[in-house]
Amino acid sequence: MAARARDRSAAARFDSWVRHPRRAISSSTAALAAILAVYTAMALPVLPELWAAVSSPDIDGFRELLVLANGAGAIWAQVIAWDLLIGQWMYREARRIGLHPLVTGPVLVLTILLSPFGLLLFLLLRAVRGGRPNRTQPRSPADSGSMPF
Repeated sequence: MAARARDRSAAARFDSWVRHPRRAISSSTAALAAILAVYTAMALPVLPELWAAVSSPDIDGFRELLVLANGAGAIWAQVIAWDLLIGQWMYREARRIGLHPLVTGPVLVLTILLSPFGLLLFLLLRAVRGGRPNRTQPRSPADSGSMPF
């Protein structure tokens, strides 16, 4: 009975996030917990190698780390976390300045795939737009445009 209630609760949260994407994007707790869990699972088995690679970085140390399955996974999880952080900021900033979702969506996909290019394109679009807030939509705390930390 308790498991069924938990399942309904999880389904209700997911349904709420699907129906209200602003709530899902502005809620970084679940994403942070998932990323931290994946990163921990990948990083713990290769912690000595990971520490060696980041404490005295050189290309050979990173090559050795990336050869290990968990080392590549830990680096991948870190890159995805960065992409999601940048994407969240871009989403909020696009909402703040009134950039149309049909423009913002493809730029966010590009950011997940190739974050430097997506971020550069977004910054160019923001500069062209002028970075002026769109006054036609009510502002909410989720649309602050500030970084989430």
